Amino acid sequence: MKTNVGGIDRVLRIVVGLALIALTLTGAIGVWGWIGLVPLATAALGFCPLYTVLGFSSCPVKS
Repeated sequence: MKTNVGGIDRVLRIVVGLALIALTLTGAIGVWGWIGLVPLATAALGFCPLYTVLGFSSCPVKS
């Protein structure tokens, strides 16, 4: 797995993931909010499988 998620992208994924999980825990949205775990995981790993399929990378350094 090569890193393909850059810094700003990671921060946005963390914010979105935490927001979705928080909304789920407060009851504002249903269980679909647990999908917020996906952006959190991709931010933690620095790798997004969809980016690989699309041939995209937001990481400035090629690894």
